[in-house]
Amino acid sequence: MKLRCALLDDFQGVGTAFADWSAIADRVEPVPFREHFATEDELAEALAEFDIVVTLRERVPFPASLFARLPRLRLLIASGMRNSVIDLAAAEAHGVTVCGTASSGTPPVELTWALLLGLARGIMAENDALRGNGPWQSTVGADLHGRVLGLIGLGRIGALVARVGVAFGMDVVAWSRSLTDEGAAQAGVRRAASKEELLRESDFVSVHVGLNEGTRGLIGDAELDLMKPSAYLVNTSRAAIVDQAALIAALTEGRIAGAAVDVFDVEPLPADHPMRTAPRLLATPHLGYVTRDNYGRYYGEAIEDIAAFLAGDPIRRLG
Repeated sequence: MKLRCALLDDFQGVGTAFADWSAIADRVEPVPFREHFATEDELAEALAEFDIVVTLRERVPFPASLFARLPRLRLLIASGMRNSVIDLAAAEAHGVTVCGTASSGTPPVELTWALLLGLARGIMAENDALRGNGPWQSTVGADLHGRVLGLIGLGRIGALVARVGVAFGMDVVAWSRSLTDEGAAQAGVRRAASKEELLRESDFVSVHVGLNEGTRGLIGDAELDLMKPSAYLVNTSRAAIVDQAALIAALTEGRIAGAAVDVFDVEPLPADHPMRTAPRLLATPHLGYVTRDNYGRYYGEAIEDIAAFLAGDPIRRLG
């Protein structure tokens, strides 16, 4: 009898297409779920007959209460080697092995620049006008060359974003609580003395810090008020780093020129969520990690994780 493997949040239905499952096909049956299960009750019911679960990013929490409701579950695989919504201690207590996969930092860098450029040049508004027989040229683009790009965070992804900004001829400045002058210089950028200084100075602000108790709500009403009325904010990191209610208010009141976001406090975004109708907002449905190469990596290494687990020697264990 084959083990059943659930592929959660496989919205595009590609979980079995981007990797070769044949190596374990005689022992494991992959089952894609294209719909998102929003509640623990829905998850517990849907996953009751599964031995293995592959989950994408940090959208689906696995608390102790859910592990207790899934006695058949033996292996949980997360994309990436960090996952803040899986209770690793509870997994161990319930005999569930948790493994991860590699995750490339370049897709979110590329999407960050797609969003920033889309904001700066009014791409969506101009596209909609052109295809809808609207006005010919209705926006005036914001320049990048010579402008200040402020990076909240200069880690693996932030440093790559910085390199592109330098290539565009931007003055790149970065800040985080742990950033030093030496670290900034190594990345070819300036270090802002404070978050407030960076926000006041920047024409474009892009968020690239991880989510923790120190960064939750890092940008709220007070911080948005420091930004220039002509400035733009981009968040491809985690939704909770930027207070979403404060951002909607700033956009609605025109206190900043615009924002682009790829992450939300609830995903998938409900039909009546105010982010769907906020003005001056360019939004994408958490596409930062969604590329062919990354999906090949996620599902390919998930298969390797399963094979190693079945052989009694799990690899890439979390926790």
